[in-house]
Amino acid sequence: MARKQVIYGVDDKPPFPVMVLAGAQHVLTLFGATTLVPLIFGPAMGMDAMQIASFISCVYFGMGIATLIQTHPKLGSGLPIVQGSSFSFIPSVMTIIGAYKAMGPDVIMQYIGGGLIAGGIILSFIGYSGIIGYIRKVITPVVIGPVIMAIGFSLAPTAIGNAANYWPASLLVVFLIFFFSLVSRNKYANIFAILSSIVITYLLCFGLSSAGIFPAGHPAHIDLARVADAPWLRYKVFMPWGAPKFSLLAFGALLAGFFAVMIESVGDYHSCSYAAGLDDPDEKTISRGIGAEGLNCALSGLFGSVGTTSYTENIGLIGLTGVASRWVVRTGAVLLIIMSFIGKLGALIATMPSPIIGGAYIALFGTIGALGVQVLMRADMGSQRNILIVGFAFLMAMGLPGWIEQNQALFMNPEYSPVLQTLGGMVWAILKTPMAVAGICAAFCDSLVPGTDEERGIGTRMK
Repeated sequence: MARKQVIYGVDDKPPFPVMVLAGAQHVLTLFGATTLVPLIFGPAMGMDAMQIASFISCVYFGMGIATLIQTHPKLGSGLPIVQGSSFSFIPSVMTIIGAYKAMGPDVIMQYIGGGLIAGGIILSFIGYSGIIGYIRKVITPVVIGPVIMAIGFSLAPTAIGNAANYWPASLLVVFLIFFFSLVSRNKYANIFAILSSIVITYLLCFGLSSAGIFPAGHPAHIDLARVADAPWLRYKVFMPWGAPKFSLLAFGALLAGFFAVMIESVGDYHSCSYAAGLDDPDEKTISRGIGAEGLNCALSGLFGSVGTTSYTENIGLIGLTGVASRWVVRTGAVLLIIMSFIGKLGALIATMPSPIIGGAYIALFGTIGALGVQVLMRADMGSQRNILIVGFAFLMAMGLPGWIEQNQALFMNPEYSPVLQTLGGMVWAILKTPMAVAGICAAFCDSLVPGTDEERGIGTRMK
């Protein structure tokens, strides 16, 4: 399969207006998922509206700094890869919330911060020391493919759940994305396919809301009153919830998230390189990338944010638009940092109706899953060995996490000792994550079942 033509390469610096608009498109692509994570955690901790708004600002700041570090050629991978809130940490953080909920949201955030710092330092050491190079030997295309497929396709309920709130708006976004990215021959229509689709649908929904056709309570209703009530500036960015607290339970639970992030990110570096028209990333690039992931998570703990990882949906955006410039991604990161200080700007973005987000997700999450299929094309998928391994890993990723979630008591029974409960929580959090299940099953089978390097896709590049 031929690559989509790359309009702006990794080192290209587009004209300033294009850079800003394309950077804003990356922000719009990530903000739904990045905002969703604190919106899940905040109410679960018992945060009020002001605390949740502050939490979202902390997350924007943390992700902006993380993206600048990851896109730096010496500190990070140097690839045009966005860092955002990781869904891989959700089960782990919910475990911490359950353990410390009685102490209030500030204390919970302090324990989450401590866990992110401790785990981030370990992940950073694994990356920068080059240890990841040895681990990478078992992370072949046969392993990476099912992990990326699991990331994209396991997010289908999130996409459909948002879109189903009001299908006409969602399908309009999908239609416009297909039109601008695939049908239109205009270069700028291709570049701004996602941004244009979202803005056009948003303006239409705003007009219908103002006319009273979409009344308050309608899924596509847009109310700007919250923007007027929001403060202009936010100042506190360093340890906004207080000094981090460290506990074995929080650290153990978050290890599951770090494990999933590591496998996911190695796959993302390959997908990003492919989408950007580059050769496969070498060992040093991957080592710096994983080191930066750990450093970013540790910094997120200090900034009162959440765990960060490479955003596969933004890689999908590169594939759709052909804009692979790291300058564009870094511009998006600066916009995120600015947003973290301007309360009204963040509040305006938060008015985006969920059906519009769902429409963008339908296009992007499907692209993510397809990127996993592209990675598998590096291996010999005519081999019965690989078909069985990939099929087994992907099926387990789609089915096992749901069963694990329903049987939490098997892993964290109150009758267990504290140590067993902590270990059980770690296992539960790992097996509840589709990408972790896919990675474990595929890596185990791919390492044990005999196969040639060519069959496993080692040293093979996409053409």
